[in-house]
Amino acid sequence: MKKIAFVFSYVPHGVSLGREGLDLLLSVSIMNSKISVFFIGDGIFQLLKNQKPDEILSKNYVLSFKILPFFGIYDFFLCNESLKERGLFKKTDFLLDVSILSAIEIRNKLKNSDLIINF
Repeated sequence: MKKIAFVFSYVPHGVSLGREGLDLLLSVSIMNSKISVFFIGDGIFQLLKNQKPDEILSKNYVLSFKILPFFGIYDFFLCNESLKERGLFKKTDFLLDVSILSAIEIRNKLKNSDLIINF
């Protein structure tokens, strides 16, 4: 079984990368791969609750991240440095149950992946 890492590093609205990444993530999950999902940089905004994308005429696809555990995806990681740089804290209410890791810990986990897909 291949270990696949999905890395989200862009804001959820204004660009389509987050939505495209989520679509691919759901598609790949059907193949029984071991999938881990990482949120770094502006990608941490993908998991914030109470977003109002309709105010900028966007769809609220980020709520779909909540269904990932139903597809057998349970490993979600957030970058602690990214949180701090954006004025967020570990106590922030996220859409998923995430593990908050340092950048070094994330880098080490990514090294163990067979494939890394960036969005």
